[in-house]
Amino acid sequence: MITWSRTLDAAGVTDTALRADYTAQRRAATRFRPEAAWAVRLLVPPALVPHVLVATAFMHHTDKLLDGEAPQAERLAEYRAWSAAVTAALAREEADEPLLRALAHSAALHPPLRRCAQEFLATAQTELTASGFATEADYQAYLDDYSLPALMVVACLLAPDTAEVRTAARAYIDGSQRLDFVADLGEDLAAGRLGLPLTLLAEHGVSRAELVAAAETPGTRALLRHALRLAGDALDQGRAVLPLTPPAHRALLATLIGLDELTARAAAEAGPAALLRSGAGPAKPAALALLWRQWRAARRVDGEA
Repeated sequence: MITWSRTLDAAGVTDTALRADYTAQRRAATRFRPEAAWAVRLLVPPALVPHVLVATAFMHHTDKLLDGEAPQAERLAEYRAWSAAVTAALAREEADEPLLRALAHSAALHPPLRRCAQEFLATAQTELTASGFATEADYQAYLDDYSLPALMVVACLLAPDTAEVRTAARAYIDGSQRLDFVADLGEDLAAGRLGLPLTLLAEHGVSRAELVAAAETPGTRALLRHALRLAGDALDQGRAVLPLTPPAHRALLATLIGLDELTARAAAEAGPAALLRSGAGPAKPAALALLWRQWRAARRVDGEA
């Protein structure tokens, strides 16, 4: 992995103030999801790394505005102001905030990022009221309005924005989103949210109260097994994005899918009570081994280029 300064050089970010803006977004993306940020640094060609990290920081900042603890009316006002500021920055390619300056610069160099950022902002308000889903159809609508547009903010830098790529990306984010809702089930319930459709609970004879109580019952075990199976099937389908992606970018996408698969394994091994109390994440040794394998694969691609 080359130094951050040389990475900025490779990306053509030479202005001193702009370099500081990108550095701030690297830190923000690392705080958001450290293992993914380090995977970007290790696996993505240096010229693209700063732009992927800025897109990640933008997506997370927007999500945090919508999903915060402030009253809904306050979050809505903050989001509308943020959306207007982003739109203005992308139009003028300049702004007063570090994140917006870096985003505008990246979007000028990579036009699909401008379009995908605007598409995300157009429907992201869905997250404000997404405290749960009555049916599978409600969940699927959330996927189309929020999860997929959020993913495409980053994915448009790594793969061509075609119908085929979007179909595969939707399958991947379906699996990843379902997995997040299972792995974070206890935390979400404590915050008054439930990512599993109520119809799915009813099919397994499980009440919300049983989940809140972290009850270990045949019903909760069957429910979580079923939810993880749905996530795993979607992640498998999402692997179709890999051959549609330029070879130099495949290692990162394969790593992100692999990290989700490791999380699914950890969730399955934890059992309902432990999962509902502590959540689940990839085991560190397995995650490091995955990163090492993909780093070697990325180096082979570099050698063949």
